[in-house]
Amino acid sequence: MIDKKNLAPVLVLLGPTGVGKTGASVLVAGHLGTEIISADSMQVYRYMDIGTAKPAPEQLAAVRHHMIDIVDPWEEFSSGRYIEQVVPIIDSLHKEGRIPLVVGGTGLYIKAMTRGLFEAPGADWPLREELLLIERESPGSLYERLELLDPVRADELVPTDSRRIVRALEVCIKSGQPMSGMHEDLTAPLPYDFIKVGLIRDRTELYRRIEERVDRMIEAGLIDEVRRFLGVNPCRTALQAIGYKEIAQYLRSGVDLENAVNNVKIASRRYAKRQITWFRKEEGIRWIDITGQHDEEEIVYLIMQRMETEKIATDFGS
Repeated sequence: MIDKKNLAPVLVLLGPTGVGKTGASVLVAGHLGTEIISADSMQVYRYMDIGTAKPAPEQLAAVRHHMIDIVDPWEEFSSGRYIEQVVPIIDSLHKEGRIPLVVGGTGLYIKAMTRGLFEAPGADWPLREELLLIERESPGSLYERLELLDPVRADELVPTDSRRIVRALEVCIKSGQPMSGMHEDLTAPLPYDFIKVGLIRDRTELYRRIEERVDRMIEAGLIDEVRRFLGVNPCRTALQAIGYKEIAQYLRSGVDLENAVNNVKIASRRYAKRQITWFRKEEGIRWIDITGQHDEEEIVYLIMQRMETEKIATDFGS
């Protein structure tokens, strides 16, 4: 077992979408005199600013942010590539005597850093389309097939979760082994002492904040952003981003705008729920309930107070 006392620290500020990570993280980074490393799978894409809730220009100017706007939307970007690019940034900050601040809600990126990367075959879009066609013609058949090829993974999924069922079958077909067995074959976690702090709110308050943010995105020009975004032939991953998928349907098929916006809100709430479920399974997260807190300085005070109470070093040299 690795002795964490001999490892350089990395502070991770995580939580569901809309909880208030972005504003708080800029102030925390200011207190620590460090830089922010984004752990958001959609903020890596250029031209996707409003819908991914990227930090505002003044926030980007106040604190240097990494892993934002690093690839074009027609490029696929994997968690493996994320790790490859993050390690040199972390090491550079450590050499400067600073504690890197990782901020985000993409559980897969955080898990890849803290627990290792699941090395599975890459996406095979023709195969996925073939499988989805089979499912459309014979609903439920893919789940039955997965029960035969990987009963352990099938037991973890509901028969209607076609996206995850297709991915599990894709892994089985391309690798020749069940996805459930491959979960044991992880790359080594990154050699740092990860200090995970999670922000959480009462679910009613969180959902209200999410819906209000979607309304602000529409007012800020999300529809025009999606219209421009569609013109650059984005990859399938980027096209699935919440907000872009629903507004693209509105632009392409004439879905009622009010319904499209409501669909964005529903998808965002569901995503937040999935994030909470994911993070609850993670070990070692120091949760801070910020229900009722809307002043970013107050939230930062709670974070710094928690770190001080638990004697978590805020100075790399301490």
